[in-house]
Amino acid sequence: MRRTCTLLATLLLSLRLPAQVAPPVYDVVVYGDSSGAVTAAIAAQREGRSVILVNPTGFPGGMSASGLGASDFLGKRNTFGGIASEFYDAIAAAYGEKYIRSFEPHVGRRVFEKMIGDAGVTVVFNELLDRAPGKGVTMQGKRITAITTLSGKTYRGRMFIDATYVGDLLAAAGVTSTVGREAESQYGEDMAGVRRGDTQPRVHYTQRDKDHFIKDVDPYVKPGDPASGLLPYVFRVEGLANGQGDRKIQGYNYRVCLTTDPTLRIPIEKPAGYHAIDHELLLRNFDAGDDRLPALVEPLAGQGSKVDWNNMHAVGSDLPGANWAYPNATYARRREIEKEHETYIRGFLWTLANNPRVPAALRQKVSGYGLSKDELTDNGGWPWMIYIREARRMVTDYVMTQHDCEGKRRAPDPVGLGSFGMDSHVVQHVVTEKGYAISDGVIWRVPPKPYGISYRSIIPRRGECENLLSPICVSATHVAHGSIRMEPVFMALAHSAAIAAGAALDKNTSVQDVAYPLLRERLLAGKQVLPP
Repeated sequence: MRRTCTLLATLLLSLRLPAQVAPPVYDVVVYGDSSGAVTAAIAAQREGRSVILVNPTGFPGGMSASGLGASDFLGKRNTFGGIASEFYDAIAAAYGEKYIRSFEPHVGRRVFEKMIGDAGVTVVFNELLDRAPGKGVTMQGKRITAITTLSGKTYRGRMFIDATYVGDLLAAAGVTSTVGREAESQYGEDMAGVRRGDTQPRVHYTQRDKDHFIKDVDPYVKPGDPASGLLPYVFRVEGLANGQGDRKIQGYNYRVCLTTDPTLRIPIEKPAGYHAIDHELLLRNFDAGDDRLPALVEPLAGQGSKVDWNNMHAVGSDLPGANWAYPNATYARRREIEKEHETYIRGFLWTLANNPRVPAALRQKVSGYGLSKDELTDNGGWPWMIYIREARRMVTDYVMTQHDCEGKRRAPDPVGLGSFGMDSHVVQHVVTEKGYAISDGVIWRVPPKPYGISYRSIIPRRGECENLLSPICVSATHVAHGSIRMEPVFMALAHSAAIAAGAALDKNTSVQDVAYPLLRERLLAGKQVLPP
């Protein structure tokens, strides 16, 4: 009997399945699709941490590799250092120059890929966080222990950085956030909330009539007949007054790289799903006598034929109102919103180039442009990523406001500098009491000098998640975020977030308990630029 049992035990041992290897526990898990995600991962790797970059898209670098070639830092190249500065130095070197502000998408991607490779960062692509309640984020007390993606893969870590443009990880971890415009009364900001374009004088906008209607434009389906309804993407809001808060966000678009080189040009064709009425407001604006090209066209470095095409003036490539649900939408709904924007913008470009109601000089100019065969080649020249100018924003123990941007308040714990104008694109086109279309939400005012961005604005408030940092969806009002939301700033803040994560690991403490003097010392050692 004993021999039989022994033989049976031996047989069972021989059939035993291989032992399951537990997934590694990384020092830092970066989840993100932005330029900041790349920066944070590189910074942590250079500090000797074990790092993985979990990227929900199929390419590195976010908007800086997907069409946003015209970097907005108002010439203040000296306001950021560290890895962000290395990126722009490498961009310039790729063109044999010392300074480049506007570059081709493929150069941005190539620089990011080289920096990732040189640092030895492990990256996994196309891994979307499982946002189903209780599935995507595993918590132990107030700390994240692991994240799980839709593919079923789990990534365990000690510190986590949400470097997405939308803040999906921070939301899944229960961190307090907001979407939309604060009322003027909430923080005492005179640029906050609703800002009507027909306000005179426009103290919230210092660029005269740029980005505003300059003619009386009828917004009704049947001109002059309110009973016929409003044109698409025009809204009626009763009692619309400056300073009111709401849950609406500024318009998105695609930052399209176009070329005039006939050997590279992919002609802009009328897109499937084109609806002429979607572009009627644009055409009526021309009919009314506004003959401005509704685009900010910025030349890109290189052979000289390519441009970064962005929104400008009354009716451009932004699609206000179509994106309000995007920050909290499901993945499927986000794809629908993105497609709606793509169809609109392709149709917008085709209309400009072909419709006889467009001034002839503008038609001739626009018809010379097309998508570029040698950019974004696996997507027909179209950007991979919609330009998410604004989504969720954390609400933490330090909310950056207009007062910080204007130097009326100074954060005692800065981890980066902002300098760009407090800038919001149009939030909505609305019909006025007189029956004409105007833009609401367009603001612009330049800070008097660069200002510090608080460490507490990139970490959750005390009492919430203790091992998460969010350098992209920072704690800022709509107004302040409009200045902070620049790619170089995102990279600088992400670099600082990685260093702060390392400091928390070294001291075995929460991100809220990282001592700022120690953090500042490490940031300066990493060549970050901070206020004196």
